[in-house]
Amino acid sequence: MPALTDELKLGLDAPICLTWELTYACNLACVHCLSSSGRRDPRELSTKEAIGVIDEMRALQVFYVNIGGGEPMIRPDFFELVDYATTNGVGVKFSTNGSRIDRERARELAAMEYLDIQISVDGANAATNDHVRGEGSFATAISAMDELAAADFGPFKISVVVTRENAGQLDDFEALANQYGAELRLTRLRPAGRGADTWHELHPLQEQQVDLYHWLLARPHVLTGDSFFHLNALGDENLPGLNLCGAGRVVCLIDPVGDVYACPFVLHDEFKAGNVRDEGGFAKVWKESALFTELREPQSAGACASCGQFDACQGGCMAAKFFTGMPLDGPDPECVSGHGEHALANVGVEMRPISTNDHSKPVRVALSKTRV
Repeated sequence: MPALTDELKLGLDAPICLTWELTYACNLACVHCLSSSGRRDPRELSTKEAIGVIDEMRALQVFYVNIGGGEPMIRPDFFELVDYATTNGVGVKFSTNGSRIDRERARELAAMEYLDIQISVDGANAATNDHVRGEGSFATAISAMDELAAADFGPFKISVVVTRENAGQLDDFEALANQYGAELRLTRLRPAGRGADTWHELHPLQEQQVDLYHWLLARPHVLTGDSFFHLNALGDENLPGLNLCGAGRVVCLIDPVGDVYACPFVLHDEFKAGNVRDEGGFAKVWKESALFTELREPQSAGACASCGQFDACQGGCMAAKFFTGMPLDGPDPECVSGHGEHALANVGVEMRPISTNDHSKPVRVALSKTRV
């Protein structure tokens, strides 16, 4: 009988995790934002079109949708769409910076079923967090957590992108989650969007990756969304999860204007499979697009074929490779065996792809000296 991961590589009838960016509008300008959010795109899906997408999800039996942005709560129809999804059997998990969660909205959210909330922070204190997410953003996130706790929402999630600056604060993040009875979720920093400009300064150092691997092994309850499967090359024990690149196989992304991308971390024309406004809608894109069909074909180990750890790390993250200008069959730029560092040395700045989805506002948050 084939292994589960081998079957998943061939694709499923519906995505396990469907990410849906509702809007590019955002009141923050995080320096690592995957979608370079800031300004609303005037072409974004209308309420009627968005409801149609939810109907497709229900027909495909999508278990839940991961809603993001931008800041999704900025959309005036946010609560209408979430209510429509959850009352029609499509669970919702949404990520927010917390700026729109006041006492009244916290109570409204607590009254909904099949709803999960992730509050984003990127530092266990204001100095570290606000350096990446903007001044006052840590206090805003804490206020949102306080309101959710006061409204008896239940266990929400605290979502952290692991960087060079906060990698030493893992115990503090865990303590913060425990304080609220929340779940901690760690994700990998990708060099996409505005992150392409800051990844070389912010991605964890080699020794930090080793520490992270052992820290996660000791805490199987900490969620990762399969972000760190490249770390499995460090030892004989794999981190919990599917441990594979699910792009176009088990995951995909719908952006605010309805474009469908193979991976939530590669919003680039080369990985655009179609649009939900096309004939046949999302279902046809997922089942029949040429890009997804290609991604579901057996993949070559490429330059990693000679490495004894390929079966453990699967060659790493497609998004990390693509946006650093490395070939997709090459090593992960954060390869823990050091192959990525060597390969990066031969990649010039001119070889890195330019983002085709930049909705940044004219003034961006600048990355300055490292803070601890």
